[in-house]
Amino acid sequence: MFDIGMSELGLIGVVALVVLGPEKLPRVARTAGNLLGRAQRYLAEVKAEVNRQIDLEELRKVKTTLETAAQDMQKSVAANVAEVQGSFDEAWKEATAGLHGSDDAVSIADGVSSPALPSPNYPTKKRKKLAGNAVPQWYRRQARVRTRALSGAARVARYRVKR
Repeated sequence: MFDIGMSELGLIGVVALVVLGPEKLPRVARTAGNLLGRAQRYLAEVKAEVNRQIDLEELRKVKTTLETAAQDMQKSVAANVAEVQGSFDEAWKEATAGLHGSDDAVSIADGVSSPALPSPNYPTKKRKKLAGNAVPQWYRRQARVRTRALSGAARVARYRVKR
């Protein structure tokens, strides 16, 4: 930091001894050492914070590059899937074009349904809402789930060994 040699430090020490005296010199040296230690710790914290900020910025850059790569991959996969779906649909239309005299549909009796056939809308059954908890009482009894809280005295009276 500073370009001070041993001879300069010795001269500063002698001047401090003459100016401050032998009684105050140890206390001043201790205070100067504490201040120097605080300054070094503060500088180390500042360096660490700067390094963290640099690392954080690098991580942000890596994150953006990974996000763009993931988006590009997703777009390419979606394009490939759409291409394969289109070729599959064309092949399906060609394969089912001559069946049963219909160009767009296959009968359900064959066990294969065509995308051209509408799906049947079956009525949905309404479920009965369970009262309270969804766990039945018989299961609670079997699993020994406590449904009522017992006080300490009631528990002792209930489980007391009878002689």
